[in-house]
Amino acid sequence: MSLVELGGYSYPEAHIIVGRLESEGIPAIAFDAGTHMAEGSFRLIPVRVMVDEDDLALAQQLLKEWSTA
Repeated sequence: MSLVELGGYSYPEAHIIVGRLESEGIPAIAFDAGTHMAEGSFRLIPVRVMVDEDDLALAQQLLKEWSTA
């Protein structure tokens, strides 16, 4: 299992995406969520959503579908 970056998002958006991916059976994690809040730069540092490289294509497809819905 190798993690790859799906994208960088705001703190709330990243956690919504993680929840939606997990509801579709795709394990996901938000990287840097605690670090950027602790440093006070929450608007400057995106939270990276990471998925398994085998799930990347499906996760990208789902994000595209959600953005057009």
